Amino acid sequence: MKLVYQSRGEGTPLVLVHGLFGSADNLGGIARILAEDYRVISVDLRNHGRSPHAQSMTYHEMAVDVLEVLDREAIASTHIFGHSMGGKTAMQLAIDHPARINRLVVGDIAPVRYPPHHSQIFKGMRTVSAAAPSSRKAAQEILATFEPERAVLGFLMTNWRRTQDGSWQWRINLDAIEGGYSDIAAGNTGGPYNGNTLFLRGGDSDYIQVEHRDTILSLFPKATVRTIEGTGHWLHAEKPDMVARAISRFFMA
Repeated sequence: MKLVYQSRGEGTPLVLVHGLFGSADNLGGIARILAEDYRVISVDLRNHGRSPHAQSMTYHEMAVDVLEVLDREAIASTHIFGHSMGGKTAMQLAIDHPARINRLVVGDIAPVRYPPHHSQIFKGMRTVSAAAPSSRKAAQEILATFEPERAVLGFLMTNWRRTQDGSWQWRINLDAIEGGYSDIAAGNTGGPYNGNTLFLRGGDSDYIQVEHRDTILSLFPKATVRTIEGTGHWLHAEKPDMVARAISRFFMA
């Protein structure tokens, strides 16, 4: 699959991979900062953003998608940062193709299976689709009854787009994402990846727990964990300067 991606800056390559319901645009804050020192390539994963759609969404498949971008750009090896679902994709790419990854940074996710916790979001997005509102405001009002947190609501609404015929619809492939949710929730397999790895966790997030330590180290023996205080799961959006600085320091260490 040929993903759509953005490229900016010059220097050592750095690939950025977004999370569930996201796109390359959601990583724009850290991309702009990191592009001062790196050649930053931000991808839209399959079924997200402007990239093509597919029925399956395993991490092995999504890792190959990102690998195809490296091949297209003739990049022999790269640094990589992935957030949430993108973090699992980045981890799988490092495990499956270790020679292609120089250093790996994972944003607020562990390589473990998580229990389902997006059922209300799926229900809300389905309700919006069925209602077929004729404006963004109307769609947001419907979705807000299922997801009241303003930051999350705003993030989800970036996917509600007007089509060429003037109608509105979700840009993401909702059918494939919901149908493949078990694969998205799954942990990473294979390994280990023996390269230098940094896990960045949000200080107010519960995605990386003490009980995940053994699994992390079994797959990533050289892993270290750093906490970005005062942030939740979307740490890169809440404190982009601090996250970008932590990433750069790790790459230069």
